[in-house]
Amino acid sequence: MADHRVEVAVQGPWSLATSRAFWEGFTPSALPEREGEALRAAFLVEGEWRRAEVSVTQHGATAVLSLSGDGDLDLAAAQVCRFLSLDVDGRAWPEVASRDPVIASAQASLPGLRPCGFYSPYEAAAWSVLAQRVRMAQAAAVKASLLRDGVFPAPAELLALDLDLPGRRPEYLRAVAEAALDGLLDAVTLRAMTPAAAVLAVQQVKGLGPFAAELVVLRGANAPDAVPHNESRLADEVAERYGRPLAEVSEAWRPYRTWAAVHLRVLRERRLGGAMAASGR
Repeated sequence: MADHRVEVAVQGPWSLATSRAFWEGFTPSALPEREGEALRAAFLVEGEWRRAEVSVTQHGATAVLSLSGDGDLDLAAAQVCRFLSLDVDGRAWPEVASRDPVIASAQASLPGLRPCGFYSPYEAAAWSVLAQRVRMAQAAAVKASLLRDGVFPAPAELLALDLDLPGRRPEYLRAVAEAALDGLLDAVTLRAMTPAAAVLAVQQVKGLGPFAAELVVLRGANAPDAVPHNESRLADEVAERYGRPLAEVSEAWRPYRTWAAVHLRVLRERRLGGAMAASGR
């Protein structure tokens, strides 16, 4: 098993501690119990679908990624930067606060938060299927039962499983696995498209409707600048705090509309007495 170390100069505000606390409460893809100050995760390298492990530490404005695995660890490093939002130039993020006092308050209470997403659009799509019409805890338990060596099954492995799940979930999971193998859920490809076009493309996968497709693009590919149009809880929070429609309010958030939306979801969870991180539904 090879080892690889990568140093990433993070542009703009970032706090590993704040981001890790967020992710530890992100039920769809929660981190394991922490040991020390590093963020540790195991995941499948997209495209190769080989297992990789990473330990992330912060040294000032530099993220240090210590990776190990049997596959392409440069690809793995790029994927880590993507699912931790370290690949986004956040230097203009404080300017959003100057335009929007609600976001200013969110930034002050969540210093250095960068939204952590799913390890890949494939895993986000699989979660969307598992979470259909069930409670978050139930979906998380089913996902946990599918893990192999601490990671979600590779698409080919998922296709081979005899899934004893209710409704059309087995059919939809097979469709997700096939789409991943065909490159239809590739993060780089989805991020290269406009968010609207990417959402439409994802909806071509059987079982993924508008809400699921937005989750795949915004939290699976971790696109930084898109408005979730099918997230009712976000719309409710905007109505509560602004008294104006989401589409109007979100114009001030460009080019970090996803980031602002995630911050507002965290504020909602806090206001309603929930966990630190906004949930996946």
